[in-house]
Amino acid sequence: MDLAPRLMRALTDPEFDLDFRYSELSELSDVELGGLLPAAYRVGRSAPYPMTRVRMAVEDEGKGRQPRYTPEACRAMFEALVAQQEERDWSDLARAAGALLRCTGPWPDVADHASELIAFRLEKDDTRQPYALLAVAGLAGDGALRAVVERVDRGGGRLASDETAVLAGLTPAEQALLSETDLRESYTSPPPLDDVWRRIADIPAYAAFARRALEAAADRADAVQAGTIPYVADKAFGPREVVALGHAARVALLRDEPWLPGLLDRLLPAITVAPTPAKTLPSQALLYELVRAGQDFPTPELATAIRTARAAVRHAGVPKQLDRMLKHVDAALAGRTDVALRLPTLGFDADGVLRRAAAGYEAVVTVTDTAVLTWAKDGRPLRGAPAPVRREHGDLVKELRDLVKRVGVQLGTLARALEGGFPVGAVQPYGRWRTELAGHPLARAVVGRLIWEVEAAPGEWRAFLPEAGALPDAPGDRPVRLWHPIRSDPGATRAWRDLLTERRIRQPFKQAFREIYFLTPAEEEAGVHSDRFAGQIVHYRRMFALFRSRGWSSGLLGPWDGGDEDEAVRTLAAGEWRVRFRHALAQWPWEEESAATGRVCFARREEGGWREARLAEVPPLVFSEAMRDVDLFVGVTSIAADSDWNDRGPERAFLERAGFGELTANAEVRREALERIVPRLKIADRCSLDGRWLSVRGDLRTYRIHLGSANILMEPDDAYLCIVPARGKGGAGEGGDGAVFLPFEDERLSLILSKAFLLAADSGITDPTIRSQIERGA
Repeated sequence: MDLAPRLMRALTDPEFDLDFRYSELSELSDVELGGLLPAAYRVGRSAPYPMTRVRMAVEDEGKGRQPRYTPEACRAMFEALVAQQEERDWSDLARAAGALLRCTGPWPDVADHASELIAFRLEKDDTRQPYALLAVAGLAGDGALRAVVERVDRGGGRLASDETAVLAGLTPAEQALLSETDLRESYTSPPPLDDVWRRIADIPAYAAFARRALEAAADRADAVQAGTIPYVADKAFGPREVVALGHAARVALLRDEPWLPGLLDRLLPAITVAPTPAKTLPSQALLYELVRAGQDFPTPELATAIRTARAAVRHAGVPKQLDRMLKHVDAALAGRTDVALRLPTLGFDADGVLRRAAAGYEAVVTVTDTAVLTWAKDGRPLRGAPAPVRREHGDLVKELRDLVKRVGVQLGTLARALEGGFPVGAVQPYGRWRTELAGHPLARAVVGRLIWEVEAAPGEWRAFLPEAGALPDAPGDRPVRLWHPIRSDPGATRAWRDLLTERRIRQPFKQAFREIYFLTPAEEEAGVHSDRFAGQIVHYRRMFALFRSRGWSSGLLGPWDGGDEDEAVRTLAAGEWRVRFRHALAQWPWEEESAATGRVCFARREEGGWREARLAEVPPLVFSEAMRDVDLFVGVTSIAADSDWNDRGPERAFLERAGFGELTANAEVRREALERIVPRLKIADRCSLDGRWLSVRGDLRTYRIHLGSANILMEPDDAYLCIVPARGKGGAGEGGDGAVFLPFEDERLSLILSKAFLLAADSGITDPTIRSQIERGA
């Protein structure tokens, strides 16, 4: 017997005990899964364990897939909801509307069942899942719909009432679309349909509501700032109004409405800063909801507006939360190549220069790596803004300083969008790229320092660096994309690294020196998981912070039910691939704030759900970028790189293996950089690279600095030397002054060079803790 009939029997026959594995359910078709879900919902709380086990397995499978329902299965779902609502004291109406949206044929007549569901909810005065409630009420008839509209509108606020009125006038199919936004209150429903917001945005009445609602919100926020509406912290908008405005923002962002950037520039500051000296916000809830809308459908203008608002906010905790959320905005922006690279000129000329005259002086804003403001008098540069200008033109000084900050924010947004496009494989026409990016007065500062490649002929890509020479002569319709080392041969990669180092070009992000990760024989044999970074002990809180900063999502581990392990998850390649990185709280003898790393797995998006994929099926660039992140998590947070953990009894074996072991891809790139940097140092005659070590000859001893952990061993007895870098100190300079050119930003590389300069002059070390360790065996 096939699996689906056996599962159906297990869900309906208490005497049947089915022996199965959870993984087998991935073999079900989407229609078979849709047929099983109504039966699973009918399994009550008092059912025997075998039935409950199958119910949980089927519903878990449904949470990660897009089941499809035949008309009969749709009717069965409504019947199951009616049958269970008394026992559960709840009816999950999002599942009812969701089944219809995923129906394989004409919708069945479910008016009677819808009426029973609505009557139960109204009797309980239960208005949870308001959008699904409205959708099901529309199926029950006009009387039920009017009753639900009246109930939902109570205390919701004017903007929420406007949305409800719009929804009440839509067709049943259109009403059901908004119910997908209620899935966060449905614990066993499938993920929202991929195209649900596009379908909502295509409804003319709802698109008109979106503009009307956002403009009304900006008017209200302005009234709060003007004092027309009394200020109460975080009360400018009610909870349902915040949800409605989030929907409106998503529709406007997805439609890329031309009126939206100006409105956001007006709305965001007005809800971020109190009209009084208070550190509170008029609507912290709406601020976060607009950022969440930006995570779904980002635009560069929204990202810039958020960062501008972040700089003005007075509340201590809000900037940290915004920083975490902005990482997801930046990652998502890379997937919207049609809007991601849009950048205003802000009045700069073709050379990236803006000049303003005031009181006989000239202000010059120049954009190279970033924006810099300088002042001059008759061509002679000045150290800062002249006193007459500050006195007579204070507004201009503030405007120019704000402009410098704004340009910096926009260039940063552009760089993050471009880097985020790596796993997407983003391409664009060469003519548009040449005009809108390479020729843009601001964007050229970022674009010119990156390596690009244009398809000169089918399958023949030609790499070039704009800052190093003329742009290639290619037809405007040819595709251009960022060069990636995984698509290049090693010799060409080395040549680009040599060129950047020789010309002292520091790229906006690590590109030429980017680490690449290929599938290993062990991973090919394992099939669906990688243990490359498993078994490491890390500082958990640091790793959790890195998850957030790199756009991964993960639950927080801790001493609560289910808090002992979790997976960090990130979607790549415009949502087509998902990577999962397992980790768990470490057991004794490790400290409480430590975690143990686990395996890495990949899944492919198919028909709206996620299907586990063999590692060999993962595109090489997607695999490399995902493993690069995991290497970063482990390398940066490993306890092996923490000087506080050295020589601690039962942990010593691990620390020696991890802190002085073979180099990862990240550390191998660091070694390549040092091969180019060391010969240019003042201490070059005292340094040499030896495998995974940088050897430094001091006056008292010779030292070996590990290129992965930056840990130090002293010859001749390999004694460990503990040097704890001071916070904010120890840059990679000649003696720590930052004069050494580094081709990319790498805290561990800077630390290694700082230690090298210190140890090369070990006879001059005065710190007693370091000195005593050196002299002990010298």
